[in-house]
Formats: sequence, structure tokens, C-alpha cells
Amino acid sequence: MPTNRYLVAAALCCIIAALAHLGCIVFGGDWYRFFGAGEQMALLAEQGNPHPTIVTSVMVTVLLIWALFALSGAGVIRRLPLLRTVLCVISAIFLLRGLAFIAIMPLFPDNSLSFWLVSSAICLVIGLLYATGTVQTWRQLRPA
Repeated sequence: MPTNRYLVAAALCCIIAALAHLGCIVFGGDWYRFFGAGEQMALLAEQGNPHPTIVTSVMVTVLLIWALFALSGAGVIRRLPLLRTVLCVISAIFLLRGLAFIAIMPLFPDNSLSFWLVSSAICLVIGLLYATGTVQTWRQLRPA
């Protein structure tokens, strides 16, 4: 299967996002503040509370798994199970997160407006990369 540039770009975006999240764990409150995660998350991190680390570690793990699926769909690594289905779900999640942020903003009142605008735009771009790459390789992604 030839390499799909859109899925490779999606994987790289997920890896960069995972590294940024990992930076929050390593560098603490200032990084949580810089990325707009809210004062409460920053304070909890500074106090040594495990909650920010747990939540952020889950995000890192999910983003890295999603990067692996993008690389699999692109033909860079071996084929992973349920590849077409998972790529469609990942595309949908990113697109939904990018478009529906207004509906979920009230659930996270500590997050800044800049956080919502920037992160939603990023999610929309990544979702479009996943969706475009998935559509382009749809036939090659048929179950074996």
C-alpha cells in the first residue's frame, strides 16, 4: 500500500499533541496554564495532586494509539485490526470536537476561550486529515 500523506500528517499532529500533553505532566502548572487547561488543573498539578497527571496521561496514550492507526492506514507500519472502522471513529471524534466545542464549553468552565478556539481549530484540521486520508485509501483498507 502506498504511503498516504494525509494520514502521515494526522499521525504527526497526534504525536506533537501527545508531546505537548506530556510536557504538561513534566513541567507542571505553567504548562497547563499556557495551554489553557484552566487554573484548577494548574493548581492541582502544582500541589502534586495526581488528577492532572492521570487525565493528561490518558490523553497522551489515546493520541499515541491514534497516531499508530494513522500510520497503519498510511501503510507505514503493519495493518492494525479494525483499521477502517477505527479511522472512521477517530475522524468523527476529531471533527465533532472541532465543530461542537460550544456545546461542551460549559462542562469545562476553567478553560480559556483561547484554549477552546485554538484546540477546536487544531482538532478540526486533524479530523480533516484523518477523514481525507481514510477516504483516499478506503479500498486498500478493506478487511483482509
